[in-house]
Amino acid sequence: MWLGLGSTLLLTPVHAREPDALPLWHDDATSRLEALALLQSLNAELLSHPSATLTLERWCGAHHLAPEAKVVAERVQGEDKPLPADARDQLQIGTDEPVRYRRVQLACGGHVLSEADNWYVPSRLTEAMNHELDTTDTPFGKVVQALHFRRQTLSAELLWSPLPQGRENEASLPASRGATLVMPHHVLQHRALLFDQSNRPFSLVVESYTSQVLAFAPPGYRP
Repeated sequence: MWLGLGSTLLLTPVHAREPDALPLWHDDATSRLEALALLQSLNAELLSHPSATLTLERWCGAHHLAPEAKVVAERVQGEDKPLPADARDQLQIGTDEPVRYRRVQLACGGHVLSEADNWYVPSRLTEAMNHELDTTDTPFGKVVQALHFRRQTLSAELLWSPLPQGRENEASLPASRGATLVMPHHVLQHRALLFDQSNRPFSLVVESYTSQVLAFAPPGYRP
């Protein structure tokens, strides 16, 4: 299993947006294998750390995606998604408990690396935290860092496989067609709950990672 324990590998491409072509990535066997290895590496990093924001900052710095490895949350205003059907049970709240929604794009430099939908319980945060979430673009994970929260991943799905279905071995991959490798807009998605030190869930987040996480020269790149 490519993604490891408790995760799912999907081979059906995402159709929500037009696919992205990253000019540095050639459509050949080596590039496809390297892209898969990098996505697996990012997935492992995200699964092993509680804050996606800090993980993306490390990823941004390691792969030189921007002069400064700083991830900022750009809020998407005017959108309000209803709470998923099973979310109140997962958050352990009653039918009358207020829940707030926040949608952000996490960007490093000019690259939007993740688009996140977040439903959180304001009564389980401090007044200062709620005020900061309402009035700033500070990433959620940084705002609630003082809660010393833990993260429980509910699902981790690879939304695009660089390897054609049934061609897991390099020897069976097609030869280079001299084109750039086209990737869908979303390549990886995580669904997770955040818990405070009292083991109370206070946030449900769905994070959709974009192909911009690979917006750098692949290993061994030759123009």
